[in-house]
Order: sequence, then structure tokens, then C-alpha cells
Amino acid sequence: MLKVVVDATPVDSKPSGVGFYVANLIRSLDALQSQEKFQLEIAYQPGFKNWLSGKLALPDCLNQNSSIHHILPIPVRISDLFLTSTQASSLFLYSFQNYLEQCFDYPDILHGTNYSVYPCNNSLKVMNIYDLTFIKYPNYIDSVVKTYTKRVKHCLQWTDLVLTISESSKKDIIEYLEVDPQKIYVTPLASRYHLSYLSEEIVEKLEKQAKYDFSKPYLLFVSTIEPRKNINNIIKAFNFLKQKYKIEHHLILIGKKGWNYEPIFMAIDTSPWKHEIHHLDYLSDKLVALFYSKADVFVYPSHYEGFGLPVLEAMTLGAPVVTANTSSLPEVTGDAAILIDPNDFIQLAEAILKIINDCQFRQELINKGQERAKLFSWERTAKETLKAYRDFV
Repeated sequence: MLKVVVDATPVDSKPSGVGFYVANLIRSLDALQSQEKFQLEIAYQPGFKNWLSGKLALPDCLNQNSSIHHILPIPVRISDLFLTSTQASSLFLYSFQNYLEQCFDYPDILHGTNYSVYPCNNSLKVMNIYDLTFIKYPNYIDSVVKTYTKRVKHCLQWTDLVLTISESSKKDIIEYLEVDPQKIYVTPLASRYHLSYLSEEIVEKLEKQAKYDFSKPYLLFVSTIEPRKNINNIIKAFNFLKQKYKIEHHLILIGKKGWNYEPIFMAIDTSPWKHEIHHLDYLSDKLVALFYSKADVFVYPSHYEGFGLPVLEAMTLGAPVVTANTSSLPEVTGDAAILIDPNDFIQLAEAILKIINDCQFRQELINKGQERAKLFSWERTAKETLKAYRDFV
């Protein structure tokens, strides 16, 4: 029976980004074990602070899985030093490989889920590379992500299979990292929501919790507040629509502050309509779903995405989408959204105006978006991941 060990280290108590993908992949692979006849196990490393204080337990959301757990008794920070070092001696490398094989009880597949995978002599090494922002757009990343290039290139020396989340990212990996196309599999993401996620009863309760008066129509953005997401152009488009067309809409930005977010909040503060621009920090899944479902338009003119999950979530919950015509975003939307040049805020504003002024067109986009969203599921992601494993064993 095929034995698979998946690195769950990126998962925390409130998973987002890579952690969100890993948690859902593990849950969906776990559900397939008996049907597909393979054995899933989980590897986990503590963060440095937890390691110092002896907290080595898995996050609660991973304890729901029936899989066998392997806790690596070294913190992430120390093992990362190995993964970025090109000076490790051959004796040390051999010893580290043997140590890992023993820790994981000699799996057929070792799946590294966060731009790295540990070297093992006898296991197939699988590595996730989600996008190449750190190479293509270094001006959009923080100091931590800038270290990824060295780590990824080092790990590719022993990686057998690369998984990524879009054809756009696959193309970038081939071009910038010179990986053999035959070694790269695309396993798309899926939404955390489904079409009937919100019942009328739940909506009524959530509206009372939300810090917004839903009688006021709004445009919506959901993601991390950082330069790559092109939020300044959303604000420019919003200002333009308010000034020239006197739209009654507010603008809602939902997401945690990332890095270099100060210019974004400066743009909000200098807007003549700053009292109609609302930043809501981290919200529960249900509250985010409520805002998606009631948005007049979902706007996402991101400069670069490995996939663009918020766009899929918006389509799933019935928000018409305006997004960028770059990177992976057209793959996700198909013809179910208006695609614009992310550098042209007038084009963005005109797309928003077309949706809010044409009820029939808006409903057509909603219908197309919900049909498109049905193509993506975590079960599909898990099955395609399992197929990639088996094609290489």
C-alpha cells in the first residue's frame, strides 16, 4: 500500500494562504484513504517559540484527522537553515537523510508543502511551489519571502515532482527555474464555501454581528492588505466613480495587514470619501461569506497570483467579479468575470460601473460565476494530487 507523509507545518489555528491549502488537502486526502487504498500520515514541526517552551502538539484543526502523526523534534527555523545552506558536508547530509527516513518510518512519498522538501534517500520527494512572486516581482514581497529563491533552488536538486496550482505558475516554474515540464503537475485550489453555504437563518444572525449597515450597497475586496494586491488602484477607481458618477456605494476591504501597507491606508485617509471606505480585519469564514454574498461587485485587480482564491470564493457565493487579465486569474474565471488591465484604474472603474448599472448583465455574471465555481473542489484537488503521486512512484 502506498504510504504518503505530508508536511503539515504551515497549518496553524487560523489557517490562511499555504496553511489553508495544506489543511484542506490533508482533510480531503484523509477522506479518500479507504476508497483509494493508500496510507496518509502527517509530519509537523513546531515553531521556534513553541519548541523552546516544549509545545509540540499539532494544531486542533489537524487533530481531527485519523492519520498517523510524526512530530519532528527540531524547530522550523533550524531545519530551514539546512534547506538554505549549500555548504552542508556530505557526511552531515547523509546523516540528516537517514534521520528523516527513520522519523517518517520510510514512506513511499514525502510531500513538502511550503516551497521545500526534506531530502530522503528512498522516498519520492514532492514539493509545492505555488507562485514565483519572489523571483518575478521582488518589489512585492517581504524579507522572509525573499529567502525562498535560495531554498527552492537548493531543494530542487533532490526534488522528484513539483506540484503547483495553475498553468500560469507551471509556465513560470519552467521559465524561471528550468524545471522539466514532465515533473510539474497542476492541482488547482478550491473554495472554502459551497453554493448553499449561507441559509436565511444564518444570514439573519450574521447581519446582527457584522459591523456594517447592509442597506448601503458596496464594492468588496477580500485578501491581504499589501502592494501586490493593487488596492491603491481600487481606491483610485472608487474615487473616480464617486466624483464623476456619484455612485452611492461604499468600499469594503477585508483582510489582515500584510507588509508595506502604510501607503494603502494613506490613500484611504486622503480620499474625499474616506468615511465610505471601511477596512475590516480578520473575520470568521461565515462573516466573510456574508460580505461576499451581499456585494454588488467583487473587485480583485491583483498584479500577480498563483491562483486567486478570493475570486473563486466570490463566484461561489454569487458576487459578480472584476479582476485582472494577468497571471492565473483568467484560468480561474474563464468567461465568468470582467477582465481588466490592473494598471488602468479607469478601465477598472468602467467595469464596475457596467455591472452596477446593468442588472441583467450583473445576473448573467453571477450565474456564469456559480457554474464556473462548480468545476473546483477539494476532492478534485486531492484526487489529482494522488494521481500525481502514483504517476511518479
